[in-house]
Amino acid sequence: MKRLFDVRIILALCMALSLGAQSAAAAEEELAEAPRSPARSRGEGPYSQLILRGVTLIDGTGSPARGPMDIVIEGNRITGIHSVGAPGTPINESVRPKAAEGATELDLSGHYVLPGFVDLHGHLGGSIRETPAEYVLKLWMGHGITTISDPGSGNGVEWTLDHKRRSEANEITAPRIEVYSRFGQDNEGPITSAEEAREWVRMTADRGADGIKFFGARPDIMGAAIDEAGKVGLLTTCHHAQTNVVWQNALDSARMGLTSMQHWYGLPEAMFEGQLVQSYPVDYDYNNEQDRFSEAGRLWKQAAKPFGDKWNEVMNEMVSLDFTIVPTFHAYEATRDLSRMMRAEWHEKHTLPALWRFYLPDRLAHASYWFYWGTEEEVAWKENYKLWMTFINEYKNRRGRVAVGSDSGYSFNLYGFSFVREMELLREAGFHPLEVVRSATLSGAEALGMAEDIGTVEPGKLADLVVVAENPLQNLKVLYGIGALKLTADNEIVRVGGIRYTIKDGIVFDAPQLLQDVRDMVQKAKDEEGYEITIPGLDY
Repeated sequence: MKRLFDVRIILALCMALSLGAQSAAAAEEELAEAPRSPARSRGEGPYSQLILRGVTLIDGTGSPARGPMDIVIEGNRITGIHSVGAPGTPINESVRPKAAEGATELDLSGHYVLPGFVDLHGHLGGSIRETPAEYVLKLWMGHGITTISDPGSGNGVEWTLDHKRRSEANEITAPRIEVYSRFGQDNEGPITSAEEAREWVRMTADRGADGIKFFGARPDIMGAAIDEAGKVGLLTTCHHAQTNVVWQNALDSARMGLTSMQHWYGLPEAMFEGQLVQSYPVDYDYNNEQDRFSEAGRLWKQAAKPFGDKWNEVMNEMVSLDFTIVPTFHAYEATRDLSRMMRAEWHEKHTLPALWRFYLPDRLAHASYWFYWGTEEEVAWKENYKLWMTFINEYKNRRGRVAVGSDSGYSFNLYGFSFVREMELLREAGFHPLEVVRSATLSGAEALGMAEDIGTVEPGKLADLVVVAENPLQNLKVLYGIGALKLTADNEIVRVGGIRYTIKDGIVFDAPQLLQDVRDMVQKAKDEEGYEITIPGLDY
């Protein structure tokens, strides 16, 4: 009965959110607080001086890899980047930076260094209250994610702000956390006027939030809220819910001053030519999750054709508005290949039983929409992806900002692993691997207004870095916590890759150890429950 209670509350929250997020707080109060992260017991540093020796640098700007390089870190800042030779030749010792007294040196010859990854759609604490913050945070950090944006603070703004403060002080093992409050969250009642919207925005800023996430609202209300957010320095993003998108599509919101959008809802609607609303079947019910997701997979075909006049007009204007798109491709990948998502090779050792149960088909759970998910739905979604990816790739080509967000915790998407998969899907969309890395680092930093400190590897910036033993440009799969499968010249099956170190604020974290902690948590939960992950309907 515990799962039934949880998913009912979650569905109630989702419905409230899609209707404007006005009544979500009341439902949230009924839930017990999610387990907070314990004090940090992992990570070494920061050091007076730390030198990473002999690395190949992928700096996040889109520039090609270069090395060997020595990177000097003092405290939590990068202070020097030195070229120390050429590939295939001995290191030129005469140009290497000299270690100061008491310095720590890491010989990382053959390793690659990238900026710390930025996840612009990371739900801290998970989809259900049994998902501990420590579990989520270590999955992120074990995959090189050093900054996340929590779009909605599902565990409460104060709970999320507490983790933000503790992360800033490095009291917990955690990425940097940017806290977004859902529009209307914790308000005593519905927001029914522009002035009430402005008052709520000011209150949210005073609480210490970094931004606001909208699901849509009446245009005068949403416009006032976005305007006020700009005045008080809050960022804004939106999931253009189908229940609200008829009021304003993604272009309408961008014109209002919205700074970014999540997913893709609202984009096709901005490019409608012969209709105002999506062509819903007459028996469609938004509260039926299979209806909702099935018909969403037929939406892009209703928009203007790629590279036509309307398509170009919408794209060019959004680029001119400096609008950020966070596509979250992977959040919907089960729609086009359910079996693959269920059988992802990381679930067995890294997915908590409570989270797995939440993933399973359920009429009361958000995004558990596979009531009878079949070939027709998957084919429609594959066509949907082609059109969606065409838009996103061209948006990037026209210098529109595309950032990476995972939206993990739903639809068999697992924290950390989902971020890497999102990078792979950007590659499928047409991004060069260097462009993928730029979206995962610099673009996210720019979207958060943090590019002066993070997003690239440069002297003066914070020491947020990812160290991996294999070339991720050759194979992004080496960034997965399980590495990538490889057959050696001796016909031996091995795993290569997996992030070796995640460095945040100059503190060096052993990424494999963080993921071992996760596996230990998962095994403990299984042992306590006598639980085994199985495929739905198959008990073997």
